[in-house]
Amino acid sequence: MPMDRTLQSESMRSPTVLSIECLKGSSKADEWTGDMLQTGDIVEEIRIGSGSGLAHKAPFKGGRSGVQRVLHSSYKNKETSILVRVRRGNDEFAQLQACIVPNESGGKKQYMLRSIADPNYAVGFLDRTESECFELQASRSSRMVSELSRTRLQDGYVSYAWERRMHEVLAVPNSSSFLSILLLPKASDRVASRYNDLEDTLARANAWLSASQVSGVPIVFMNIQTESLLTKISGETASATVNAGSLSDLSNLANASLYGFEDYHGVDIGVVRAVRLWYSPLVEEVAIEIKLKEDDTKLGFAISRTEEGFIYISSVIDDDENVPSTRSGLSTLYKESVSASRLLVVSRLSNQKVLPWMVSSTGAIRCFDTVSLSQKLSLHRHASIPILMHVFSWDQSLVSRGSSSARNWDPSPLVLPLPQEVRLAHQPNDNQVLPLPPGEPNESITTSEQPDRRLQRDTAGALGR
Repeated sequence: MPMDRTLQSESMRSPTVLSIECLKGSSKADEWTGDMLQTGDIVEEIRIGSGSGLAHKAPFKGGRSGVQRVLHSSYKNKETSILVRVRRGNDEFAQLQACIVPNESGGKKQYMLRSIADPNYAVGFLDRTESECFELQASRSSRMVSELSRTRLQDGYVSYAWERRMHEVLAVPNSSSFLSILLLPKASDRVASRYNDLEDTLARANAWLSASQVSGVPIVFMNIQTESLLTKISGETASATVNAGSLSDLSNLANASLYGFEDYHGVDIGVVRAVRLWYSPLVEEVAIEIKLKEDDTKLGFAISRTEEGFIYISSVIDDDENVPSTRSGLSTLYKESVSASRLLVVSRLSNQKVLPWMVSSTGAIRCFDTVSLSQKLSLHRHASIPILMHVFSWDQSLVSRGSSSARNWDPSPLVLPLPQEVRLAHQPNDNQVLPLPPGEPNESITTSEQPDRRLQRDTAGALGR
């Protein structure tokens, strides 16, 4: 065609030049700015080596192949510093300070130039006609748009100092402040082949949280979720479960707490849908250090447990200024909790969580035994080793007396010896929990004797030990 012949004749009249080919983009996309070399730029001069160096000017003998031989020779002689000067249009110039590096994707004895300013940016050389270079330079805007559509975000893995961060930034080193309890669906028969539905488990989680708050436990709801647990099922359990073998069965799973399927070997697999309830202290956890002396004969406080499984300080000795509970400020904090109609809940002992963490399929709450806790507290006293106890705070003013280790990056936990003169406003109501009389440290509190309080005390604690 006439047009093809015209283009062919123009190509024949246009001289062949050495041009730039962008191989790897800059981390800041600077290759599209006027200061960086761009695809289609015409190479005018190459200067190899430091100082004045060895200069090669256009036209280059042998074109790209000749320049590659020069780069190979310079690289072998460890002369890798290079300055490239290019022409853009008729009167616009730019230059690049780079180093000569092997181009592994280009083949043997092939080299490219890596920018000194940005190692991510690399260019190579290509033979083109001058008219082709001008066309590439003129199409810069459209090529930028095309490059934008082709560019993909890259991701990868980076190392992280987990151990150091877990020790430095957590209020309790290497232990999370996330609190939760896992409720398994309740079995509806003795052989545990059938289970109550998901709504029943959600209702029990709701009841546990509400009952805890009514008892005086200073916690608030954070989140609730279902959690799938795999188990092997057989016999009557397998026949009683909802089958998840096809898409049509999915509608039956909405409220099912147990469903099953067969694996490739024909084994019946059951999926139990438990419920995890996330909660947090009304304010946050506060640490109290109880320092002990060799002549201490008692700790001065007793612990009990609520029906929901929370450990709390049930009584203190308030007529002895020399007992550890008074010296540490625990007695003061206990009295303030009573005035605020709150329980002084113990969340950790020696940084170990002592909170309820699971409800079984029989409905039993898995929690810590107060007898073993009292024994450990007594051993602390006998060994004269300080007790680090965390309690739930219900008032921000209690926390403000200390400094938060998580915020200040203090690797030590928050220790809060409370002064006795601090008092909270008295807010009595029907659910107020009163301390036991000092003369009756071993008396148990049962729901039958005091039906208005949903608390259970199954040990005398450490009042007299």
